[in-house]
Parts: sequence; C-alpha cells; structure tokens
Amino acid sequence: QVQLVESGGGLVQTGGSLRLSCAASGRTISRFAMGWFRQAPGKEREFVAAISWSGSIRYDEDSVKGRFTISRDNAKNTVYLQMNSLKPEDTAVYYCAAGVRGPAKGVTEYSYWGQGTQVTVSS
Repeated sequence: QVQLVESGGGLVQTGGSLRLSCAASGRTISRFAMGWFRQAPGKEREFVAAISWSGSIRYDEDSVKGRFTISRDNAKNTVYLQMNSLKPEDTAVYYCAAGVRGPAKGVTEYSYWGQGTQVTVSS
C-alpha cells in the first residue's frame, strides 16, 4: 500500500505561484509513475501532469504547459508540482496519484490517490 498526502495548496492571486508537494509513505515510490490531477466543483477530475519513475518522461496538460512543472525526489519519496502564472480557472482540488504503469493521463491508470489539497486563485 502507498499512502499519499498532498500539501501546499492555498489562496493566491492571479499571476501568483504555489508549490504543491505529495509525500508518500508505506512503500517507496521510486518505481511508480506519478501524476497530478485536479477537480473543480461540478466537473470531472482532469489530468494535469505526469512523470515517469525515473523523471525522464513528463506529460503536461495543454492548458498548463509552460506554467506548471512536475518533478520528483525519489530519495525523499516526494513529488512536486510547481505552479506559476496561476489563473482563476486553475482553481480546483489537486490530487496526486501513483501508478505501476508508465506516466499516463487517464484516471484509471493510477492505483493510489491522496486526499487532495485546495488551490484557489482569486481574480
């Protein structure tokens, strides 16, 4: 079992930055692909970014390209999402997830999920 705990969310103004962290426990995540997803009220959970176990492969959703960066530190069993130039439409609960397959964009590709952290961007 892998337990994931997100942190770093909060309230920020348009154009601001936040750095989300996802700390894992129970098992090392060094052989897991990791992903970040988000869910706004009334909407389905959507893909944001994913990274392979080695960090060599990364995918970003089109709307966050050039603004968000996913990274990982396997020694710390932690994954990060650096979010810059935030927009009101980025407001959502952000979830991290771990999967045994390669980095993927589908929700069903991930076996373990955190509880989420709220990100609110004010205009």
